[in-house]
Amino acid sequence: MTTSSQKPLSPRAAALRCLMRWDKGGIFAETLIARESVGMSSADRALLQSIVLGVLRNLRWLCHIRKQLRSAQLEDKGHWLVIIGLCELLVLNHAEYAVVSENVSLAPSRLRGVVNAMLRNALRRREEILGERKMLSLGMRYSTPDWLVKRWIRDFGKEDTAALLAWNVQPPPVYARLNPLRPMDSPLADAEPLADLPGWYRLRAGVPLAALKAGQVYVADPSTRHCVRLLAPQPGERVLDACAAPGGKSAAIIAATMGQVHLCATDAEQHRLPSLLENLQRAGGENVSVELHDWTQPCPEKWQGAFDAVLLDVPCSNSGVLQRRVDARWRLQEKEIARLAGLQALILEQAAVAVRPGGRLVYSTCSIDNQEDREVVDAFLAEHPEFSLVADYLALPHKEQADGAYAALLQRIAD
Repeated sequence: MTTSSQKPLSPRAAALRCLMRWDKGGIFAETLIARESVGMSSADRALLQSIVLGVLRNLRWLCHIRKQLRSAQLEDKGHWLVIIGLCELLVLNHAEYAVVSENVSLAPSRLRGVVNAMLRNALRRREEILGERKMLSLGMRYSTPDWLVKRWIRDFGKEDTAALLAWNVQPPPVYARLNPLRPMDSPLADAEPLADLPGWYRLRAGVPLAALKAGQVYVADPSTRHCVRLLAPQPGERVLDACAAPGGKSAAIIAATMGQVHLCATDAEQHRLPSLLENLQRAGGENVSVELHDWTQPCPEKWQGAFDAVLLDVPCSNSGVLQRRVDARWRLQEKEIARLAGLQALILEQAAVAVRPGGRLVYSTCSIDNQEDREVVDAFLAEHPEFSLVADYLALPHKEQADGAYAALLQRIAD
């Protein structure tokens, strides 16, 4: 880790340290990048991030190429330097001389010849390697576990799965939503408005920090709008955002009602509440409160039947956001989806008690897996005839050019 009193490592040296530490498990890539980028220029920080995230999005394929270049075992430092170099040469298209020379220089003296030979061999065989990629299995080609590929082919078919996998290895776009309660004096700079989505923009040149601090924009993915659209919060309603931190969907609820909503936002972690309240106040919320509650526990008596609308964005596998959350595909196990579905069913059971008769609930995930989505909803409805399914929506990333998401609108029968 780089401290403020130390000179920052070069981006490639920092990337090597990040990846070797990531490989040991327990720390997210974004956390490692943040630690190693302290004191770096914005350009060096961007290079570090592009290398680390590029490697992790393409890791399985890059390891396959490394073994093709040299089948013999290579000690960790040499292995990761070759992987970094392959990513830069074959994925990121960085300048060849800088890639080879610096990665070789970072290797122990006993490995420099090996690293140099492997990277130069990859350069000579570049077109052959890229051509062969098209012939590999989908899981190898797009660096995704085979069990997940098979699951998606079952649910979406091979053609859509291939398109989804190709989308997931690309760097994610950065989007922002304008806040109608905090109008801007001038248009967003270096931003492209999204067709048919008023107020949404794709950012081309970083986050507008001043506008963000002023509450004029909120950085979010367009997929977050689906659950709020189905919830359709109205001015004057009492709304519960049950799993709210950091507050993006609560902020969207405030914007959708022009601030005329009585919003209660809860989270299970005490340390998140101050920043959650700050975010909602910055967004223009006046009648807002934040409270601590774990929705695996029963609904408190004061909230039972008390809300016109409940938004329930449950913990999930993140299978719809693998492009953005690079660690998820390597940490997720198939048995974990079944465990999460059980947790989601429990949370839905508890939160549904907060809906008044005639009120509504939106169940939401950033998963595209049916076991976490419609199956949880159907199982709940089978046990709760007082609720009915009004509508649901599955957003597939490659079709929407945004994150994946699922949302289902449930209506409670009036007494």
